[in-house]
Amino acid sequence: MPKISPKTTPIYQTSVFTFEDLNDLELYFEQPGQQYMYTRYGNPNSDELAEEVNKLEGGAGAVATSSGMSAILTAVLTYCQSGDHLLCAEEIYGGSAALLSQELTRMGIAVTYVPSDSLYTLGDLVQPNSKLLLAETMSNPLLQVVDLKRLVEETKRVGIKLVVDNTFATPVITKPLALGADMVIHSVTKYLSGHSDVTAGVVVAGTAEDSERSKQIMRTYGLNLSPFESWLAARGLKTLKLRMRQHCTNAMAVAEFLEQHPNVKQVWYPGLTQHPQHELAKEQGSGMYGGMLSFKLKDDQTETVNAFMQALQNIPFAPSLAGVSTSISHPLRTSHRSLSPEQQQKLGITLGLIRLSVGIEETEELLVDLEQALESLRV
Repeated sequence: MPKISPKTTPIYQTSVFTFEDLNDLELYFEQPGQQYMYTRYGNPNSDELAEEVNKLEGGAGAVATSSGMSAILTAVLTYCQSGDHLLCAEEIYGGSAALLSQELTRMGIAVTYVPSDSLYTLGDLVQPNSKLLLAETMSNPLLQVVDLKRLVEETKRVGIKLVVDNTFATPVITKPLALGADMVIHSVTKYLSGHSDVTAGVVVAGTAEDSERSKQIMRTYGLNLSPFESWLAARGLKTLKLRMRQHCTNAMAVAEFLEQHPNVKQVWYPGLTQHPQHELAKEQGSGMYGGMLSFKLKDDQTETVNAFMQALQNIPFAPSLAGVSTSISHPLRTSHRSLSPEQQQKLGITLGLIRLSVGIEETEELLVDLEQALESLRV
């Protein structure tokens, strides 16, 4: 048989790997990482994805998981067990909040939400059993930028771990581990894969010990990612840097356009100079601000929101983000639906708030579609 040297890793679409005999099996346990036994424990495709993200983030090891939610679960369980307590930034993805408040509390892990103005003064919120703080590099949906250096200093001062959801920023813009964070998580579903055809997550650890613990959790809880989705995500990852540059360029142009439109009341985008953390975002992101933004329509009524969505010709209403094609979402009715009305109001998540995931299309095409949709509104 001729020697085969594929340029791209093949898909190892198998649930189990074979051994020659008992001696060969023993080598699997004696020399971890040298061969494979069962895809829930590891697979060449998921390992390739994890290692590539690990390189991008500068970690000590990573593990691919079945979704962004399972990545959050893996990260929390790396540091917490029943009887422990964790802190979480108040402005965070609604799914993360639901996991912490509705499910992990049932497992005996308590959670306290930290208001934005208290993130860097955690002393009064930290309990003897507190283990970690979970925060996002750029918050969902209002794009508040966390000062990771200050957050690292504060979490180290109070003796807890810092876990950062870097999904919105990606390692192209910000590398939390390099700034001192203990663990980074991603919804690979979003920018890392980038084509809206994969559901996946990844956990990147700052130490080998934490990495091994997260891998053990993935195996034991069955949070592994399938070979095919691993392969798709690894393929998407190869164009991440190119895609992110165009996402950022387009998002800046769209934010500047929306900021000037009379039917838009407010725009949240770190690239705008009036954004409260603009200078921080500029320094922490090396002049790149991401492809996500949110804006509030001047008229905060259901009829106006529906009319705007229906008037868009090329931008669909799709409750996810970070694909190559631009889409809009509605945080109040989708990502943050599980929050109480009081929480939604406090965070500023209202009916007129639109989250825009800016894709990599030609900039002018996006501006034309947004302009005609906004001009159609009678505000």
